[in-house]
Amino acid sequence: MEQAFLITSEYGIHARPATRLVNLAMTFNSDINLTAMGKTVNLKSIMGLMSLGIYKGEIVKVIVSGSDSEKAIEALTDFILNEGLGRLA
Repeated sequence: MEQAFLITSEYGIHARPATRLVNLAMTFNSDINLTAMGKTVNLKSIMGLMSLGIYKGEIVKVIVSGSDSEKAIEALTDFILNEGLGRLA
């Protein structure tokens, strides 16, 4: 399963929401990756996510595969939308 987002937050995905996003991803058993700017990182790795330097206007894609992938994509989508980080692309 995958979902694309347009990052709309003025500050992109900076340290505080990135940490919360990684912590949320870690609550699921599924493999969860995030692709942006032609690079893919494990969304359960704060260093991986921060290494991308995602700013406003970037398109990111969350890709989930595993036993709880539906719950994971739903929770991550809710987080990104409700925290004002982005909107569906």
